[in-house]
Amino acid sequence: MKSIDSSTPTSTLGAGTALERTGMQDPRDVADFVPLVDRSFAFVDLCGFTIHTANHGEHAAIEILVMFRAVVREIAARRGVVIAKWLGDGVMLVGTDPGPTISAAGEVVARLDGQPLAVRAGTAHGGVLLFEGDDYIGRPVNLAARFCQAAQPGELLAVGYPLEELPVWMRVLGTRRVRLPGLGVIRHVQRLGLIPGVDLRNTTAAITTAAPSRG
Repeated sequence: MKSIDSSTPTSTLGAGTALERTGMQDPRDVADFVPLVDRSFAFVDLCGFTIHTANHGEHAAIEILVMFRAVVREIAARRGVVIAKWLGDGVMLVGTDPGPTISAAGEVVARLDGQPLAVRAGTAHGGVLLFEGDDYIGRPVNLAARFCQAAQPGELLAVGYPLEELPVWMRVLGTRRVRLPGLGVIRHVQRLGLIPGVDLRNTTAAITTAAPSRG
């Protein structure tokens, strides 16, 4: 095994060594450098929570919120997605890949269809800064959050995902043009939803049966 002393610059170690991989560099090489990390984000929230609280009282609102969080925790655990933070009547989910993150957001929306308060969501992915070890800074975060705000009850908004990158039980229902605060007009925003024949309302188990054909 080749020995490395403190005078050996990492640039001389050769391509492909572990020390050159993002997050594994020599501490002296990254002291002034914060790399971008690839992450996938989804924001999900309850629609009309404030009005519901005003009309029905805090206890009724809390019951819905407890149910919402229980469903999110269950789905996030099964999908391998992290609950980054609770946002009052919403949640921020973070994953390393778009597929599981889209699946988690899509399942939450579909599972709570028909409940007293509908759910809406937005998702995006890309390179972001990992800020102070537990927060994320970058356009993908803002895009996912703004998509959630622009979504109608029961909608999951995204952009740029080809059919083959979506879960087999989801599809693009259509596209529309949205204006997002701070980000401008985004065209061809996708409305993601379930394929025909899939109904996740009131289910508590993962999908185990074969999904119907997309055609």
